[in-house]
Amino acid sequence: MGCGKSTLGRALGRETSLTFIDLDIYIESRFRANIRTIFAERGEAAFRELERRMLDEVSQFEDVIVACGGGTPCFGDNMDLMLERGETVFLEASRSRLLERLKLGRARRPLIANLDDEALARQIDAGLEQRLPHYTRAVHTFNSDRLDNAEQIRETVDKFIQRFNLPRK
Repeated sequence: MGCGKSTLGRALGRETSLTFIDLDIYIESRFRANIRTIFAERGEAAFRELERRMLDEVSQFEDVIVACGGGTPCFGDNMDLMLERGETVFLEASRSRLLERLKLGRARRPLIANLDDEALARQIDAGLEQRLPHYTRAVHTFNSDRLDNAEQIRETVDKFIQRFNLPRK
C-alpha cells in the first residue's frame, strides 16, 4: 500500500503500447462489487481464491502491465504463478515515503483511515516485515520513491521504460 503501483501502472499504460490492469479493479468490475464488500460477504479465504482465479486469467493476456493488490503475492502459489507467466517487479518505496503517502491518502483507504501517525507507522513496519519475503522473490526491484508529482512520475516512467525496454506508443 502506497508504493505507487496504480500511479506508475496508469502512467506506463499511457506512455507505452501496453494495457494497464489493476487486479483489484478488474475483480470489482467482474464481480460488480468492491473488494471490501466481497471480503465481508465471502470471507478472506473465498476472496483469495477468487483473486487467484482472476490473477490466472489476467496473466494469460498479452501486452499488459498488471498491478496486483499488496497481499496477492503472499497467498497460495500466486507468486509462483506470476514468476511463471511474466516479468515480476517489486516496487520498492522507502518507509518514510510510504508513511508520507499514506498519511496524505489515509482518508481514501478504509484499512488505515482511523489510524493515528504512530499506529500507521507500526502497521507499515509490520506489513513490510510480513510481506517482504514474498515481494523480494520478484525478479526485478524498482525504486518507486519518486511518484509524487507530474515531473517525478514522468521521470520515473522514463526510467522504467528504459530499464525494461518497453515499447512506447
